[in-house]
Amino acid sequence: MKSLLTEAKRFVVKVGSALVTNEGRGLDHEALTRWSEQIAVLKQEGREVALVSSGAIAEGMQRLNWRERPRALHELQAAAAVGQMGLVQAYESCFRRHGLHAAQILLTHDDLSNRKRYLNARSTLLTLLGMNVIPVINENDSVVTDEIRFGDNDTLGALVTNLIEADCLVILTDQEGLHTADPRKDRAATLVREARAGDPQLERIAGGAGSTLGRGGMATKIIAAKRASRSGAHTIIASGRGHDVLLRLAAGEAIGTHLRAETVPIAARKQWLADHLQARGRLILDAGAVTVLREKGRSLLPIGVQAAQGDFERGELVVCVGPDGSEVARGLVNYSSDDTRKILRTPSSEIEAKLGYVDEPELIHRNNLVLI
Repeated sequence: MKSLLTEAKRFVVKVGSALVTNEGRGLDHEALTRWSEQIAVLKQEGREVALVSSGAIAEGMQRLNWRERPRALHELQAAAAVGQMGLVQAYESCFRRHGLHAAQILLTHDDLSNRKRYLNARSTLLTLLGMNVIPVINENDSVVTDEIRFGDNDTLGALVTNLIEADCLVILTDQEGLHTADPRKDRAATLVREARAGDPQLERIAGGAGSTLGRGGMATKIIAAKRASRSGAHTIIASGRGHDVLLRLAAGEAIGTHLRAETVPIAARKQWLADHLQARGRLILDAGAVTVLREKGRSLLPIGVQAAQGDFERGELVVCVGPDGSEVARGLVNYSSDDTRKILRTPSSEIEAKLGYVDEPELIHRNNLVLI
């Protein structure tokens, strides 16, 4: 097995809280120094690297002498605000030793769900990479709420990978990679060295949350790999404590778990639609509509929709599910939830009779719809 990173020209490296803060004991400056040295070498080889780093809340907890992660949102936000100062300062200091600059990028889900802000974020990141600057990206935990958060930096790493069209996502963790079972509990567990990103079997064998410091676990990394594969990016899950792990991967060494992207990259607009983490409503499709969407690539018509759930306005994102509840597609709906309910199971030719007007014959046009 050859490393998926060998031919990558642009990639995202994500490091978790346990690694960055040495299991919560404060920023691990030696680890940050090692990663910055490796990234500097990769930059000399002509590669572009964006860094997604957890650790702000954990660093803030250490600075504030909090032994347990707080549950109250305002306390988490305060810890993030305190910790982010030390985190960025440490990265800037490490990269400066190699003649490189770092840039802080803080994102929320709102930044990527709004098309204009999504494009602005993309433009900023690509400009920084073109200027030989290392973007250090984190979720904006100091202002984010539960309703608009990504949920974990594995997800954020995948979204950034898609945003800048990177070739590979490298998730550095405190584990060797994905195992057939939790190696901390099962001595018979073996390392999964290579698989297809999006393989349902991977989600079944992935465990729960990994540490008390962060929000992610191996399951979130598998889902992140699936998301990154939509833009054709491969994913590598490997131990961040390994010696020169990034350089060894780039040299072709088979380290950790390699998850191949075997899907055809989807168009940028549809990638943006697929990356929406929060939808305003759900449309329940009949079996015929599911077949039309999946096999014929057509638009969604109201006659194929059995029910509408949630409150949404024209132009907002909705999830389309089949009769069994499984997600089929996502798209921007042409009618509000109230009007959608009035035209369910209705031929397009009768929309005007039901509503007194007609905007579009489709409930969701195929250009505004992406299959999941």
